[in-house]
Amino acid sequence: MHLEREKTPFPHSPDENSATTPYLSDIGILALVPDEWEDTWQVRHQVLSRLAKYFYVAWVGPAQEWRKAWHPTEEQLPSAPLMRPVPENLMIYRPGKLLPKLYKPRLLASFLDRKRLAQAAQLLRDRGCKKIIVYLWRPDFETAIDRVGHDLSCYHIDDEYSFSDTEQPVTEDERRLISRVDQVFIHSPALLEKKGSINSHTTFVPNGVDFQAHAAARNEPEDLTAIPRPRIGYVGVIKSQLDFDLLVTLASQHQNWSFVLVGPRNRLNERDSQLAERLSQMGNVHFLGGKPVELLPAYMQHMDVCIMCYRINGYTKYIYPVKLHEYLATGRPVVGSPINSLSAFSEIVTLAQSTDEWSEALSVSLLSEANTKERLDARQMVARRHDWEFLVQVIAATMCARLGATYQQTFEQATGATPK
Repeated sequence: MHLEREKTPFPHSPDENSATTPYLSDIGILALVPDEWEDTWQVRHQVLSRLAKYFYVAWVGPAQEWRKAWHPTEEQLPSAPLMRPVPENLMIYRPGKLLPKLYKPRLLASFLDRKRLAQAAQLLRDRGCKKIIVYLWRPDFETAIDRVGHDLSCYHIDDEYSFSDTEQPVTEDERRLISRVDQVFIHSPALLEKKGSINSHTTFVPNGVDFQAHAAARNEPEDLTAIPRPRIGYVGVIKSQLDFDLLVTLASQHQNWSFVLVGPRNRLNERDSQLAERLSQMGNVHFLGGKPVELLPAYMQHMDVCIMCYRINGYTKYIYPVKLHEYLATGRPVVGSPINSLSAFSEIVTLAQSTDEWSEALSVSLLSEANTKERLDARQMVARRHDWEFLVQVIAATMCARLGATYQQTFEQATGATPK
């Protein structure tokens, strides 16, 4: 189903100034996700928080293994900077220590899983939901299809879950899940090519951006003010998919440039951890740590060039970086590695692979010609077309269409969306 985008911004709710119900309040989404609401902001946070404008949503956090459930460590508790408000119509379900995750014996493990799912589904039914959509965000959650009653099952593929640097075939478990669900959403062109033919009900929904949040002018963050320009900035998780060898070389060759990395440093293998430590010792490299999601646009806006310096391998071939459209929404010049998802935007994102190509691309991006109003507008125009509000509207419309003509018609009448 394709929709014409509305000319005016889609409202947060029918009435911004009062408590509201979703547009289709008899539909509930049981979202099985691999992380807590307070964890680092991910695509699923973006999608589910906005789906709560259309339906009731239950965010089903992962059950803890029984040892961790009964004896949580300090690291397991939400950290204060990541605490964030819960959107209206979205409920957080936390299984608690009385329903921990078990692996053996299987009958008890299955019983506990069914109880968790039943409790989460009851949150939706208590709000009057007559139709339940099971929305899976990992292959591991396939058993939910058999363990909780539902009217529609969806699987959202927002990563290559092998996480392998070398090309891997689709696993039998994931192939079975894709075949079983009623609807599949896939976020990257390469994954669509790899997995999109398994289920005929597959919809491509790329990653997007909160356009207004990233385009509206922000004050320069205090911890950026002392860092000299030009600033070459990366904003995101500091992980092993980044080309740290490249960063070390570039920072060494261009000591008059400041390289600024904003984000939590984790998911690093031993070698990359050593390279990151080497980077942090360089005078023109600045690691600013993780920041609350609402502050990230200000950091992007006050870079001179934003970068996506990924290694090219069997994993990055399939990614679709969320920061792509976030960067573009700020209007800043963007340089990235020639991975599949960025190649489609080569007219507005400069692609570079070798160290020399990166040096040249960054140098050109710092010139005034790369920062004209025309170039800024072109970047923001692409980002605007990928606003999360529109992309999530497509997901909601697809779900209603799969529930049947009555719900499709109700959706169109309630939201003013017009099919084409």
